[in-house]
Amino acid sequence: MKRSLVLAFAVSVPLAACDGFKEAMTAHVDVAARAGSQELSVTRLAELLGASKAPLRRDVVETVANMWVNYQLLARAAAHDDSLNQPQVIDQAMWPATTNTRIKKWYDVIAKNWASTDTAGNAAAYASGKILSARHILFNAPPGNSPAADSALKKAQSVRAQLTSANFAAMATKYNGPNAAGPGGDLGVFTKDQMVPEFSNAVIALKPGEISQPIRSQYGYHVIRRSTYDEVKDQVAQTNNQSATRVGESTYVAKLDEAAKVQVKPNAAAVVKAIAAAPDAHKDDKTVIATSTMGDLTAARLAQWIPAFSPNSQQLRQQIQQAPDSLLPGFVKAVFRNDLLLRQADSAKVGLDTAETNEIRHAFVSMVANTWSGLNISPNRLADSAKTVAERERLAAARVDNYLDRLLTKDEQFIPVQPPLESALHSKYDYKVNEAGIDRALERAQRIRAVADSTRAAQQPQSAVPLPGQPGAATPNAPSPAPAPDSAAKKKP
Repeated sequence: MKRSLVLAFAVSVPLAACDGFKEAMTAHVDVAARAGSQELSVTRLAELLGASKAPLRRDVVETVANMWVNYQLLARAAAHDDSLNQPQVIDQAMWPATTNTRIKKWYDVIAKNWASTDTAGNAAAYASGKILSARHILFNAPPGNSPAADSALKKAQSVRAQLTSANFAAMATKYNGPNAAGPGGDLGVFTKDQMVPEFSNAVIALKPGEISQPIRSQYGYHVIRRSTYDEVKDQVAQTNNQSATRVGESTYVAKLDEAAKVQVKPNAAAVVKAIAAAPDAHKDDKTVIATSTMGDLTAARLAQWIPAFSPNSQQLRQQIQQAPDSLLPGFVKAVFRNDLLLRQADSAKVGLDTAETNEIRHAFVSMVANTWSGLNISPNRLADSAKTVAERERLAAARVDNYLDRLLTKDEQFIPVQPPLESALHSKYDYKVNEAGIDRALERAQRIRAVADSTRAAQQPQSAVPLPGQPGAATPNAPSPAPAPDSAAKKKP
């Protein structure tokens, strides 16, 4: 008895496995994507793209399928009157915004140590010519010697004779062209290497408050007044502070890198590109991309960071996928550096206050409402025409489908689903994009497009003028037929 049970069990296993394999191979073969209870068939996706003006490439087909998923998930949320406004949902979706705000707050704390408050040092930097400031009047002249250049020089000399420190700004406004400088000929503060050598050397040769004779440069003749320190001390302090901040930041980052000793894994480029192609597939991926003395960077963590690195995360993901592998270790190190800054902010207990948190949450709620409104699927609009949840689901799904039809024929403006909203939808609702379905949809769309192109060509009205290769068309380079005799034509003498 026992032996027969064992045999029966042994036989049933391969049969069950076979049935499961058959189901996996045949079930939903015509489904390109699924969002909740809605399905996008391969045929529907192919017809959408085949009839559109969109280029028929795999990435385009996949993009349209993902758009459909996001719109349909939004439709489902609207039908269920789910505004996605739960604090935990918003906080997870708005992690990039929250994180960047926290890092900026921490950066402001440590940057205070970099700022220059050395007033005497600012004055010394200005007196030494490390920082310069001037006003000028420019008399345009062509290069080389010419009557026009001579005329510009004479004009410059004539105006120079009238100039004083008191009237220089007014005279500069009178004689300068629109692109010569700021109001009153003011060039603000600058360093020697920011100007052409003739101009910088002339400024350095002047004492503060002095006015030069006309100086020739590639632009023409300049009459220059070097500003006094008291006139520009605030700008000098700001410039000197910015320079000190750059040095302080560079030193801080170098020390952070040295302490962290980040080591990027040899396979990092391939993993990063895989993450960029499908971030959701790596949400729980523990693969280590880089190590440091302060911890590891995993694939899941990098997937979380990508939306925080750029306002247009979709574009960044495309750039990552197209980038040479040699550039990606640098990107990984940049991400890791931000992660280390965030860890420092955590240690310093730098967080958001109530007002900052509310502002970020309000931005998300507005994002949801505006996207619903653009797609005409706001819960109140659905409730006007549909009473039950099932009816609202059908109505919202139909409106999304109609919108997508019009969008691909360029009869509607594109309504983007922003990355935080996409993240919230993907975390809360079930969806799936079928890679094999995408491939089949592309093949069918190409056939549909080819048939449509052929039909349009066949329906094109025949030109009244014979075209090359058509009956009656002249053969290229063939001699023209001789004209018919004309008894009224004049004869040559």
